[in-house]
Amino acid sequence: MTENATESPRDLQRLQWTRIALADPQATLQRASVDAGFRSYWRSAGSSGSHVVMDSPPALEDPRPWLNMRQVLADGGVRVPQVIAQDLDAGLLLLEDLGTPTLAQALTPDNADALFDAALEQLLKLQRIAPPNGIGEFGASLLQRDAGLFEEWFLGRHLGITLGRDDSQRLQQLQQQLMDNALAQPRVLTHRDFMPRNLMPVADGPAVLDFQDCVIGPVAYDAISLFKDTSVSWPLERVDGWLARYHARASAAGIPVPPLERFLRDADWMGVQRHLKNLGIFSRLSYRDGKHWYLDNVPRFIAYLDQVVPRYPELQALAHLLETRIKPALAADASAARA
Repeated sequence: MTENATESPRDLQRLQWTRIALADPQATLQRASVDAGFRSYWRSAGSSGSHVVMDSPPALEDPRPWLNMRQVLADGGVRVPQVIAQDLDAGLLLLEDLGTPTLAQALTPDNADALFDAALEQLLKLQRIAPPNGIGEFGASLLQRDAGLFEEWFLGRHLGITLGRDDSQRLQQLQQQLMDNALAQPRVLTHRDFMPRNLMPVADGPAVLDFQDCVIGPVAYDAISLFKDTSVSWPLERVDGWLARYHARASAAGIPVPPLERFLRDADWMGVQRHLKNLGIFSRLSYRDGKHWYLDNVPRFIAYLDQVVPRYPELQALAHLLETRIKPALAADASAARA
């Protein structure tokens, strides 16, 4: 990116600030990535080497929570990006360039065991950190909000499904079961998006990204997020093995995990809750924010539910909803798209 008449005032502000921060008047910027919120990332090129600029407009997405949590994690030994320069009033931060690809892009069936072992080391460090005062909690209100996203945005807006009284009651009972399971788990510092796309496979890492929304939450949440994410799907037997590996290491590290059998059930149910939430969030991102590519992940999350729900008779209300309402609506939508 160079200065020209087509660039917005924000583009020019970002570029000029970067050149001053790097003491490089010829530095250029190219879009590196954009996340689901208002934050964006830009990679610099020039005589000072490659860096990343985080653009977090304070009126839309205050960078201070990111900085504060970054310090908490760094103090606990978690590998996080280094901050080189910052202007909080402008919402601009200059960070080290962790390179490419993300862990999601680097994973293969052959290297997954080693890469996930390294990711678990970072997760255990994170979970051993005492949650700072004033941090939010993954409690009933947040869980109820997540449950509402699924019904409002995925069922209602995306699929056009209006539930009858019986189906609505079944769904409410199911969501309550999932909430009760989450609230009964031991509580630890929880990233909430500890997924391969938020991990960068550097030598002393992986480095952890997108941590500003950390809360006090269920111990199984981040582990299941790592192995059942939005980018890469794995055979269920491998996921079960990785969860057991996490459990053994967490127990040895003093993380308050329950016995393995209970932990595996907690992780499965936590995954179901998260998949329903993501179906709602991704539908909202498409219809409200115009980020339609998020809906490409719908088949992945339906497949996750198909894997796990049959394991538990207690979740048969969801199996009924999937077979009688959701899958027929998805099939009709796919047929209409092909027509």
